[in-house]
Amino acid sequence: MAQISPARKAAYSILLKVESGEGHSDDLLRRRSISALSLQDRNLATALVLGVLRQQIGLDRQIRAHLDKPNARLDAEVRIALRLGAFQILHMDRIPARAAIDESVELTKRAGHRFASGMVNAVLRKLAISAPRQGITSGGPEEPLNLDGASAAYPEWLVTRWKQFFEDDAACEICRHGQMQPSLSIRVDDPAVEAELADAGVELAPGALLADARIIARGDVTATEAFRAGRVRVQDEGSQLIAEIAGRANAILDCCAAPGGKTLILSQRNPNARIVACEASEPRLDALQQRLAPLGLRVECRLADATALSFENEFDLVLADVPCSGTGTLGRNPEIRHRLAPEEFSRQAERQALILQSAMRAVRSGGRIVYATCSLEPEENEHVIAAVLRERADASVLPIAARLEEMEREGILVAGAAQALQNSITPEGFLRLIPGAFGTDGFFVSLLEKAASA
Repeated sequence: MAQISPARKAAYSILLKVESGEGHSDDLLRRRSISALSLQDRNLATALVLGVLRQQIGLDRQIRAHLDKPNARLDAEVRIALRLGAFQILHMDRIPARAAIDESVELTKRAGHRFASGMVNAVLRKLAISAPRQGITSGGPEEPLNLDGASAAYPEWLVTRWKQFFEDDAACEICRHGQMQPSLSIRVDDPAVEAELADAGVELAPGALLADARIIARGDVTATEAFRAGRVRVQDEGSQLIAEIAGRANAILDCCAAPGGKTLILSQRNPNARIVACEASEPRLDALQQRLAPLGLRVECRLADATALSFENEFDLVLADVPCSGTGTLGRNPEIRHRLAPEEFSRQAERQALILQSAMRAVRSGGRIVYATCSLEPEENEHVIAAVLRERADASVLPIAARLEEMEREGILVAGAAQALQNSITPEGFLRLIPGAFGTDGFFVSLLEKAASA
């Protein structure tokens, strides 16, 4: 029986889970089973998973061209084995084609599809002969991506939308960033932890926007004791920014709290406040509680559907970081592009509007609501706010620029960040971070106020 390397076996398992909707690649690649691999295997598994997902449209097209029946429906296990082999053959110069083919054939057999292994072998061999290798598509600074090529890695309807909303150049940059490996940001609350990470071989660079954010320049932070013990946490700098914009209050509601990174920042900034963190999914709530418990934080966790919260005029501040399509995170979760359909955005918007209405009921007169998504789509952002404001005469938009300037004066933003973010503020006063503009994922953030009682 042929051997399968630990990296390919892990990548195959993750890609199957992603294909069946059992998880996001970013989360699956952080699981304990992946952390247990050697550094070399962990890096290869990550490159294979993200590479296959980023290049899936092109891979499928080239695979179909070598099938006897191009429109044949293949089992998921066979599709993944073909994509995994094709990606290595076409995009990874340092991997011998024979190794890619032999292990894909063996993965097919072990998945119970021995009858299909001959076809996998034949298709991959044809690819190895007929298709020139295209180089590792990491999108690193030494390998600039062709923007037209980056756009081709997305559904055409999605690229067309972005060109309509953001113009051609910005749309191409969104596509380009989604084909790159995002920088890894962490939250560091204690200078002693920075020294601990340095001793563990982790080199840090300053964040682009936030004083407490750091970028991993070198090393594996997930392999450190500081990470395992929760003294440092991985969190995109844009995600951290949302919680910092929320600011300070005496009574705070986090409507959609899991996985809890923003809840932790709210607790850090408001150590004496009453903080209630809600989550509609019981497993996600359990994970949130397990994350918060060792830190001894004063956070009340509740199982609750954010569209129908029971709170009425109880909180000074409500954070509604709502579930969304996630189109701002395609560099970190490239599979999202393959799952989306055009009607998804309006479906998401219906639920998001209900959550924002629920947040409006929960906040006191004179209180603030932060509405945020990691989506680029107007239906989930501006349109949701406009729809709710039409129904709520007591709600208004607070221009976010003033809050950013306040954050810089307080030392939360690094010097010059408030000014740098000005070009990301929309005419309505919202903040839209285009993926990659500050090394972050894409986010939309709005600051709303419920009018004080007369």
